[in-house]
Amino acid sequence: MRKLSGKILILAVLVIAVASYFIFPSCKTFTDTVFSAFASGDFKVMRDFVAEYGAYAAAVSFFLMIFQSVAAPLPAFIITLANANLFGWWKGAILSWSSAMAGAAICFYIARILGRDTAERLTSKTGLQSIDDFFSRYGTHSILIARLLPFISFDLVSYAAGLTSMKFLPFFIATGIGQLPATIVYSYVGGMLTGGAQMLMTGLLLLFALSAVIVMMRKMYRERKKN
Repeated sequence: MRKLSGKILILAVLVIAVASYFIFPSCKTFTDTVFSAFASGDFKVMRDFVAEYGAYAAAVSFFLMIFQSVAAPLPAFIITLANANLFGWWKGAILSWSSAMAGAAICFYIARILGRDTAERLTSKTGLQSIDDFFSRYGTHSILIARLLPFISFDLVSYAAGLTSMKFLPFFIATGIGQLPATIVYSYVGGMLTGGAQMLMTGLLLLFALSAVIVMMRKMYRERKKN
């Protein structure tokens, strides 16, 4: 009964979100601008977008981190760098870490309540299978190890964990511990760098993210060709 209620709630939220996009022009403009900011690959564009909301900037940033978690594989580091540059490195780190934790929890429960088919639509079948193999290899320490490795998709791990028999609390604790070092490093470096150094770091992170996407797409192509 509880699982059915969860499905109804999540589906209702999704229907309202999609309907709002088509019914309310302001909602459509906001969503299109968000995707444009992510697509730019420039954290300064994201920073300026968040800063426009003034006193609500932190709340908007929190929402954007959750949005990118659900809509994998949008790059989270753009928001982390923007937060550090806008709020200062340690305040930005707290905001980025807490919002990423919220995003991880939502992905976990979406997968647990709606099942594998929905998780595959939001990510990819091949990507989830690769995380399944990772879980099988490293067992109970999989979540902590995955969070410490920057080349493993944060969102894929969250979705995949929700499809296992893993309890939420151990998942949440391991995520918090494993995600903290990377968040601190990105926030500190992002808050301190300026000018060309910022562009270089952003470019390297984008190249890294693009490489991960290419590897995933290559696996998907091979799987389809094999089938």
